[in-house]
Parts: sequence; C-alpha cells; structure tokens
Amino acid sequence: MVGRNRKCLQKFAEVQVLVVNSQSTLAITAKRTGTEQLCEEAPLFDFDESDVYMSSHEHRFRLFSSVEYEGQLYMTPQNFIESVTMSEPRVRKPWRSLTKQELEKILSDTPPVWKGTSKLFRNLRERGIIAYTEYLFLLCILTKPHAGFKIAFNMFDADGNQMVDKREFLVLQEIFRKKNEKKGRKGDAEKSAQLRADENMMIDTTLLVHFFGKKGKAELTFDDFYRFMDNLQTEMLEIEFLTYSKGMTTISEEDFARILLRYTNVEDIRSYLENVRQCIPDEKGITFEEFRSFFQFLNNLEDFAIAMQMYNFACRSIGQDEFARAVYVATGLKLTRHLVNTIFKIFDVDHDDQLSYKEFVGIMKDRLHRGGRGYKAVERFTSFRSCLKKELAGR
Repeated sequence: MVGRNRKCLQKFAEVQVLVVNSQSTLAITAKRTGTEQLCEEAPLFDFDESDVYMSSHEHRFRLFSSVEYEGQLYMTPQNFIESVTMSEPRVRKPWRSLTKQELEKILSDTPPVWKGTSKLFRNLRERGIIAYTEYLFLLCILTKPHAGFKIAFNMFDADGNQMVDKREFLVLQEIFRKKNEKKGRKGDAEKSAQLRADENMMIDTTLLVHFFGKKGKAELTFDDFYRFMDNLQTEMLEIEFLTYSKGMTTISEEDFARILLRYTNVEDIRSYLENVRQCIPDEKGITFEEFRSFFQFLNNLEDFAIAMQMYNFACRSIGQDEFARAVYVATGLKLTRHLVNTIFKIFDVDHDDQLSYKEFVGIMKDRLHRGGRGYKAVERFTSFRSCLKKELAGR
C-alpha cells in the first residue's frame, strides 16, 4: 500500500502536506504546472512506516471526538454511539471549541442517574461531553461481564452500604481504564496530552454529573450503576438492531451474520454469508431478545472459552447441544435453539455440524472489542488514497 501511494505521488511535480492545526485536518495541496488543488477531507494522522498498528483506542477517540475544551478533546454522546456502531464518523467536522457558558449549559441539562433510560445517549445527542478515560470505561461496560464491576464496586464500598462517592468512583474508573488501555508508544505524548487532563485541570463531565449531581456530593448506589450499565448495553444493541430491522421485529439471519462479523479479522465474509443462505433457505429471523442474549453471552466469552477448551481436552466434539450447555454453564444464559442453529450455520465452515475453538472463539474475541484490538496502518491511507484518485481522475 505504501508503494502504491508513492507511485501516485510520483505523478505530481510537487506535493506539499500542510498541517492545519485549527481544523485538525490534513490539507494536501498538489501542485502541477502551476495548478493547485486542495483536498481537505483526509483526517490528520501521524505516519511512521515502522508502525504496523497505532494505538487503536486513542486513534478511535480522536477520530470520533468533535469538541474541545481548554485543550482537551471530548466526545459527545452522539460521537460515542457512532464510535461503537460505525466504522467511521457519519460526518467529519473540525473540533468545536466549547465556551465555559456552553459547557455549564450542557451540564445543567444532564439528567440525574435515577432518571436514566436506555435512550439516554440518543436523547442527549450533542448535549454532553465524554472524556477519554470515560470512553475507555464505557467500552469496558459494553465488553466485560457485570460481575467484575460488582467486585470492584464492593472493594471501594468500605462501609458496606452499596454506595461509592465521586472520588472513589474516579479511582474505580482509572483501574478499568488501565486494564483496557495499551501502553503508549514514543511520539504519542503530544496527542495523549489532548486526551488525558492533568488532575488539577479535570472538569465535571456529563457522566460525573449524571452519577453524582451538579455539586458532585451525591453517592452512587450499585443498583443505579447496574441499571446504567444495562441501559447502556441495551441502547447500543438497539441501535445496531434497528439499523437492520428497519422497523420490523426481527432481522434476517444473514444480517445477524453481518453484524457478528463486523470488526473481526475475517477479511472475506462472503463465504460465511453463503453458509447462511444455503443452510437457512427459509428465513425465520432473529428477535431483539435473541440478539441481546447473544451479546450478553459474548461479554462472558472468556468463561465460555474455558468450558469449550475442556471439551477439546476431553477429545469431545462440540455439537449444538453441547454448545448450548456450555453457554448455560459458563454464563447462566439460555440461548434459543434457533439462535444456536444460526450460530452454527454461520461459523461451521467445514460443514461437519461441529464447532471448533478456532472457528468461533477466535473470531468473536475480535468482535467483542468492536474494532479496538488493532488499527492497521494501511487503513490510515483510505481518505488520502481516495483524495489522490480524485485528483488523478480529473487530469
């Protein structure tokens, strides 16, 4: 890919790359025979040929964030929704600087935790700010079993009253952030400074006001926090489901396969989709409850993987009955027969009606992280390459 871009660049007499800091975009001015053309759509990326992967969480946060306050970048609730349900932002805009008055208005309109619903983020849309640390924490909520949060919550609940205050919550959030974040590489310091505020510069965010009130004096009960976690997972799943259901009560088995294979390391999903078409010719559909139960199971994938490996160690094949039993033993969830059959028809690539660890668990670990495991350097050329193609096509 690097070679192709170099060949494209050789077609120009001179290429100047201008970093437009105020817009946070990459402006490419291609000069040829005195004619200039400006391409403004490519996002600003640092490129180092020695890097195969860049810090995926930081990259994704910078890509989807749209507001800035006192030098720190923030996502809006709408930005967060897009970051976990879309591969790229719906619309790329320059970061918008918030004034103190605008921030105060946003926070004053934030509902308390006891008014939380599974439409909280959709209702807030652009009227909220989410810090990078909170972004990582929310990703943990979407991808980790709730039991881990219960244990951590209890560790900070010294008096056993099932409550934590704002200071304790910030420590709890930091623990999950460190668990979810890879170490930064050299050269990331300047960009990281835009994402992590100094302790003395930390401001209240939508999440903190939602949990602890406008004065920060309220305490958060585990019941309220659990309801927030459940609502967040439900909201993100509803958004994905509704994208494909188009107002109906079910999505097709083929669309279910498409959703599962997003953000995975599967390069060509056509064979998987063909499996579904051939093996499930009569579409029955996947309900939202089935859809939700599958992703609840996926959050407990590590426990299920242990159960699945035990079958392998015992040299026992894993058919549909064994799969359903392993899910129930590991997670307590009962998946419907139709859902289990659909999973097998998607992932049983050798058509032996058995499922191997490699066929299912390896792929689903990537899906669980929603694209956060690695960001290939080649992807950084997408907008740049399309920009060059437009330039060349016009010559």
